Amino acid sequence: MTALASIPSPSTGTWDLGPFSLHMYGLMLLLAVAACTALTAFRWVRGWAWNPNLDGVRDRQPHDLDLVLRVAVWGVAAGVVGARIYHVLTSWSEIPDPKWQGVFEVWKGGLGVWGGIALGVAVGAWIVHRSGHSVRLFMDAVAPGLLLAQGIGRWGNWWNQELYGKPTDLPWGLEIDPANYPDGATYAPGTTFHPTFLYEFVYDTIGVAVVILVGWRFRIRPPALFALYVAIYTFGRFFEELLRIDPAHEIGPLRLNAWMSIVIFICSSAFFVWWQFLRPRKERRRRLPKSPSMAIPRGRVRPSR
Repeated sequence: MTALASIPSPSTGTWDLGPFSLHMYGLMLLLAVAACTALTAFRWVRGWAWNPNLDGVRDRQPHDLDLVLRVAVWGVAAGVVGARIYHVLTSWSEIPDPKWQGVFEVWKGGLGVWGGIALGVAVGAWIVHRSGHSVRLFMDAVAPGLLLAQGIGRWGNWWNQELYGKPTDLPWGLEIDPANYPDGATYAPGTTFHPTFLYEFVYDTIGVAVVILVGWRFRIRPPALFALYVAIYTFGRFFEELLRIDPAHEIGPLRLNAWMSIVIFICSSAFFVWWQFLRPRKERRRRLPKSPSMAIPRGRVRPSR
C-alpha cells in the first residue's frame, strides 16, 4: 500500500561529532529525564501537587530541590537497570550477538517500561523515606513527570526505526527502511506503518494534562494520583500493543505486554477507586458512634453509677 503522505524516519540513529558518536536514543532518554525532573521539582517545591493537610498526611520537612535531584539520580539509574533486566528476560532473542556484550548495549534500544518503573520507583521511594518525607506525597508529585518522560523517551524508537506498528495508508504513516523490518518480513515498496511512538507521545502528553488537572481541581488522597497515572498509561499501552508487529512473547491471542497492561490497569484503577472513594467512607463509618446510647452530647458528662 502506498500512502499519499508519510512521516520520514531518520537514516541513522547517531550523529558523529569528530571522534565521538552521539546516540540519539540515549539523548532522548536524557531529555525525558530532564523533563521529568523539572516538572517534579516545580510541583514538589511549589507544593501544587497536593493538599498537605489532607487525610492525615503530614510532611513537616521543607520541600527543597535537593531531594528531587537525589531521587532523579538514583531513581533513573535503577530505572535503566530494571528496564534493561525486564527486556533481557522477556526478549532474549532480540539481544545483539555476542549476548554477553549485547545485554549492556542500551543505546541500541531495548528497555522494558515495566521493569524500569518498578525498580526506579522502589529506589526513589526508599530515598524519600530515608529523607524523612512522605513517600505518598512524593509519588503524587512525580506522577505526571514520569508520564511525560515516557512519552518523550519514545522518540528514541523513531531514531532507531523500531517498535512501529502494522502497515497503514493513513497520511501519517511512518516510513521504515527495509533493513529494519522484522526478520523474514517483506512489504511492497512504499509501505508505511503506524507510528506507535507518536501515538504514545500524544496520549502520554494528554495524560499529563489530565493528571495535573485532576490533582489541581479535586481533593485527591495521595498516592491516588500515581495510581491514576498508571491507569492512564496502561489503558493507552494496551491499544498500542494491538498495533505493534515487533517480535514479542504471546499468550493466547495477545502479546505479553498487552496482558501486562490489562492486569496493571485493573489493579491501579481498583486501587484508585478504593483509596479515593471507598476507604474514606469506611473510615467515616468507623468514626460514627455504634449506637445512640453511646453518643455523649458535647458539654455533658455521663453520670457515674
